[in-house]
Amino acid sequence: MQIDSYISYIAGVRRYSPRTQEIYRSVLEEFREYSGDLSTTGIRNYEVHLLDDRKTSARTADLHLSVISGYCRWAMKQGLLASNPVKLVPKPKTEKRLPVFYREESMKDYLSSTAPAVSQDQLDLLMSLPAKDGTAAELYGRRLRRLIVSMLYGTALRRSELISLNVASADFSRRVLSVRGKGDKMREIPLTPSLCEEISLYLSAASHMLGPGEGSSPLLRTPEGGRLYPVFVDRAVKQELGTTDITGRKSPHVLRHTLATELLDGGTDLNSIKELLGHSSLAATQVYTHNSMERLRKEYNKAHPRASNTDVNYGDKSENP
Repeated sequence: MQIDSYISYIAGVRRYSPRTQEIYRSVLEEFREYSGDLSTTGIRNYEVHLLDDRKTSARTADLHLSVISGYCRWAMKQGLLASNPVKLVPKPKTEKRLPVFYREESMKDYLSSTAPAVSQDQLDLLMSLPAKDGTAAELYGRRLRRLIVSMLYGTALRRSELISLNVASADFSRRVLSVRGKGDKMREIPLTPSLCEEISLYLSAASHMLGPGEGSSPLLRTPEGGRLYPVFVDRAVKQELGTTDITGRKSPHVLRHTLATELLDGGTDLNSIKELLGHSSLAATQVYTHNSMERLRKEYNKAHPRASNTDVNYGDKSENP
């Protein structure tokens, strides 16, 4: 198997993210270590090994098959394979998971309770202190964490997209954010006036604490002045949402799901949400309709007078019509 050549292809031609490249390499090396047999029987045996021997989930086994299938399609183009053997391997049945999201009321409560941390008054206090002062560092950290949550929730960015933003990505005159998404595709996301102001105030704080940033500088900077990284973003989200009534998983992606669900519930059409999220196909966006239908069904069962059969006697003819 020519794993290095394939990884170079998905990096240079397909523009897959470094994280995706890492996952693909890991899967292919694991398959090669097991047998590397690119036949239908060999791949089927590997699938059984994953499910029965390693006890992986059906979803993980499906991921492995998908990665191997991608490699086989590339190998066909290179003349290394005549056909894709993965097509003849039955995929494990996986349960369709609906996107998790937070209640709109919970997010409103969070934004309201943390508003003082990103106010002009707090910025004035921070600017009055030396950059190396402990209180200034605390105020900056609080403002940064809050902005991370605000931007993930307010723009439905992916974590990697948030990290890659530069100062020049924000156009305050047009109130848009230029984002480089999957496949190196660019899209523009509208910014609300309140989020524009929060970003602007943060940049003033960052300039005071870390020095002015240029257009190519990271939009959001760690207290040490570097670009954000995945673990930093994850910790910021968990720390901020840990002060709320939100239970369950606290992650950047759930904030993305939350905005998408709220927009759909508010009447935004699917194509507009697709463009906002940077999905390549409408099918990926349609999963949010299931969340909305589940919520509608619950409200229907609670409010509709005939939703409960136990309260209705359809065979009773004694009442007047």
